[in-house]
Amino acid sequence: MNEGKADETRKVVREHYAKVSKGETGCAPGCCAPMPSDQSRMLGYSADDLGAVPEGADMGLGCGNPSAIASLRPGETVLDLGAGGGFDCFLAARAVGPAGKVIGVDMTPDMVTLARANARKVNATNVEFRLGEIEHLPVADGSVDVILSNCVINLSPEKQAVFDEAFRVLRTGGRLAISDVVSIAPIPEAIRNEAGAVCGCIGGAAALEDVKAMLIKAGFKSIEITVSPNSAQIVDSWMPGVSTFVASATIEARRGAEQAACCPPGCCG
Repeated sequence: MNEGKADETRKVVREHYAKVSKGETGCAPGCCAPMPSDQSRMLGYSADDLGAVPEGADMGLGCGNPSAIASLRPGETVLDLGAGGGFDCFLAARAVGPAGKVIGVDMTPDMVTLARANARKVNATNVEFRLGEIEHLPVADGSVDVILSNCVINLSPEKQAVFDEAFRVLRTGGRLAISDVVSIAPIPEAIRNEAGAVCGCIGGAAALEDVKAMLIKAGFKSIEITVSPNSAQIVDSWMPGVSTFVASATIEARRGAEQAACCPPGCCG
């Protein structure tokens, strides 16, 4: 995708989610559409999770529960790509504790404003929200232990750049724990090119094997992509019948240690 087309796609997505952040209705079917709490339970969140976040943080915009596969530990630094209202950030902040830190990045100013307001409601001092594109992260090299993302990377017109940036900011041994939508069969062109379907987390989904190839190209190891057991129930609740070509999946990978270059015996001392 050329740069102009990529920027136009980001513009459409940004404007769409600005409306969602304000509670405006009328968005296309998909994970763009705010869902009731029982939908969040279907995605793997517990009643305790839902009760632990500030009101307004759970916007029902996900397709899974990345925190459930992240095995977060106290003291870790966590980055959430496309943080929205901050739901997964607040759950991560509880897991990493006061010695840990959570950074949420979102490219929609209205979402960042909403997330910061939600943080003030609960005095979340170990969470911060930054405005930025996930293809150009406002995060230092090698500064993050875990990257979360929930149904966001499919929205990006430059997915390889997202994975390259994720690799850059992770520390050695750092890990990805992502919930996202992938394609499992060719997506009809009418849906692939329709703006509402892209914003609805359907049209922009990359093929499962392409996601794996992009992760490998970025440098990741120990890659596991698993279609969620209740994937059809999740995606068909957005648009009936789309489970024939898209699926909700978990994506896990690690940044391994850098390998030293080989040299003949004795040349390295």
